[in-house]
Amino acid sequence: MSHVFPRHTALAPPVAVGGEGCYLIDAAGKRYLDASGGAAVSCLGHGDRAVIDAIKAQLDRVAFAHTGFFTSEPAEALADLLVAQAPEGLDRVYLVSGGSEAAEAAIKLARQYMVESGQPGRSRLIARRQSYHGNTLGALSAGGNAWRREQFGPLLLDVSHIAPCYAYRHREDGESPEAYGRRAADALEEELLRVGPETVMAFMAEPVVGATAGAVPPAPGYFRRIREICDRYGILLILDEVMCGMGRTGTLFACEQDGVSPDILCIAKGLGAGYQPIGAMMCSGQIYDAIRDGSGFFQHGHTYIGHPAAAAAGHAVVSALLERDLVARSAAQGDRLRDALEARFGQHAHVGDIRGRGLFLGLELVSDRATKAPFDPARKLAARIKSAAFEAGLICYPMSGTIDGRLGDHVLLAPPFIIDDAQIDELVDKLDTAMDRGLAA
Repeated sequence: MSHVFPRHTALAPPVAVGGEGCYLIDAAGKRYLDASGGAAVSCLGHGDRAVIDAIKAQLDRVAFAHTGFFTSEPAEALADLLVAQAPEGLDRVYLVSGGSEAAEAAIKLARQYMVESGQPGRSRLIARRQSYHGNTLGALSAGGNAWRREQFGPLLLDVSHIAPCYAYRHREDGESPEAYGRRAADALEEELLRVGPETVMAFMAEPVVGATAGAVPPAPGYFRRIREICDRYGILLILDEVMCGMGRTGTLFACEQDGVSPDILCIAKGLGAGYQPIGAMMCSGQIYDAIRDGSGFFQHGHTYIGHPAAAAAGHAVVSALLERDLVARSAAQGDRLRDALEARFGQHAHVGDIRGRGLFLGLELVSDRATKAPFDPARKLAARIKSAAFEAGLICYPMSGTIDGRLGDHVLLAPPFIIDDAQIDELVDKLDTAMDRGLAA
């Protein structure tokens, strides 16, 4: 009998015993093509020797040194490397152990910045519906997925949520993508004026929405307009690239493609590629200077922030992405995968939209393409497809609640950047089998 508390008590998952490139292997020897990178984590695939050796070498030097007393060489090197590649203005790196911690740190830093810059009345956060920012209470408060929030509602912060930028569902007939992007962004200004801009500290969003909506990219000009509104009303822009960053969308930072720089940026998942638990919250020099020139103390922290072995892994991963030209490969293989998905599912009776950027792609499933009507949630379509795919030797990321936390289903794909053409064909074939079985159930 297992004493592990699993994600779901009714499931008895197989034991993973090995990993080779794009595949994971269970104790029975079955191989699974990892078409979602776990949860958009394994950008380098499994068994990358350079990253493993970097972690081992760091463990031989020093495994742990608490940041209340020490910094470490790998933490300094990783921070330098990230800042050198980051969007303009991001100047400081706060290393944590994952995406939820990065989001939590971002929210708390935004509040402390307002206090230390003489604006203590600014405490409200605005985010978007159908977003996901993590599972700690602060991050869950920022997230806008109704299903994830429901039972914890009494514990959550009072966060405003505006409509997502979701062209497939919300762009009107005859409306240009640019006009829709402007209209969607203007919802932020409307909410600011409703609650009082002097009460708001920050707006938080994913550049490309991941788990809750299935790789939904922004409309053209959306984030440039968001940046303008934030600047006009003196609020901070927090971008959550935990899932979509670190090369996943075809540029190292997802926001590069939208021509904006945030005040605070969250990264994780692909930062450690699964080899160590690591995330980071990056901020502008202006925010850092306000803390430095004020109390000097960011009133936050966790035991394992800046962990030397995790930082060594992060440095090895980012170095690999840059030195092996894997970010460009993510873009190129993303185009190849998207073409294959369009060829197989572009006219599928129950695939309403194929979307995303780079190797971060989603398929939205519908009962009727013409009306975009979703399937009845009672069918549990996403769960059925996930199970059928796993049985076929494919790991993908189907989710329900795409539209509003209850209605809608999608499949998210985020394979390792090293995926080759033959493996893309294998992915599409196995997904086709899983979709047939799931829809027939």
